[in-house]
Amino acid sequence: MSRLILLAITLLLLPSAATAQDIPRKFAIILHGGAGSSSEKLTDDEKQQKVESLGQALDIGVKVLKEGGTSLDAVEQVIRFLEDDPQFNAGKGAVFNAAGGHELDASIMDGRTKACGAVAAVRTVKNPISLARMVMTKTRHVLLTSDGAENFAHEMRVDRVDQKYFFTQKQYDNWLKAKEKESQTKSPEKPGPGTVGCAALDSHGNLAAGTSTGGLTNKRFGRVGDSPIIGAGTYADNATCAISCTGTGEEFIRHSVAFHISARMAYLNEPVDKALHAVLTEKLKPGDGGIIAVDKDGHIAAETTTAGLARAAADWRGTRVITLGK
Repeated sequence: MSRLILLAITLLLLPSAATAQDIPRKFAIILHGGAGSSSEKLTDDEKQQKVESLGQALDIGVKVLKEGGTSLDAVEQVIRFLEDDPQFNAGKGAVFNAAGGHELDASIMDGRTKACGAVAAVRTVKNPISLARMVMTKTRHVLLTSDGAENFAHEMRVDRVDQKYFFTQKQYDNWLKAKEKESQTKSPEKPGPGTVGCAALDSHGNLAAGTSTGGLTNKRFGRVGDSPIIGAGTYADNATCAISCTGTGEEFIRHSVAFHISARMAYLNEPVDKALHAVLTEKLKPGDGGIIAVDKDGHIAAETTTAGLARAAADWRGTRVITLGK
């Protein structure tokens, strides 16, 4: 057989450039804007604004993943956007603590290496999720808190803001109500909606997850919830799934919720939706919160035991879902 014939056969067997370009990159992403009260308590304008914001955040993540970017970049960029939106209890819209100030927490995890980084009780960091990623990449530590995290932020030259930046009238009013209620009933306020998080699978097969929050309204100065705790509020492992949680942080910490879901998948070979449901309903109490997840094959799962879980999701198959409900 001549060389020309062999060359012609080879060229016929190779996929064309157009065909290769037409094959979509495999990816999946889900994000949340917190679990809590029913969306029925929102006005139509408030619902529309929240849905639009979730959609814009989703588009940011999808763009990164469609272009072959990493799940870590998608998670960070999505959460940065949500931190800048005063509708959510993260970054700009963070709740007030008992001292009348703002303390923010965040974490991020790489499912490929299990590298992770987190910050807690930061007071002047505009985007805590980015500082958390720097803890992961620029230090040998996992978690930096309070003054230590603030000093690190100064070293990293991240965007810093005055506490006044975090003020929103809505959260201020919620704080006043929470203080009054607690003084009358002696019972702490339940977490309100607003914590943000994201879990993603990129076209390289790598998972990542991140979570960011302003915490609990009227919380004690220095209180830290599950959002910056790896294994409680955030977890990612390429062998199983990526997880972000929202709700009563103390309960998620007590039960190592995020890791527990991954462990059930690894040890019991459960699918992600079944593992998530089991942990949410067997380990936590009704009303404790909600969870989002993406597994290693791109399956997306989300569930809450509260009245609603604001979330958005998309994948390479064409899925696109935005909801404020159950």
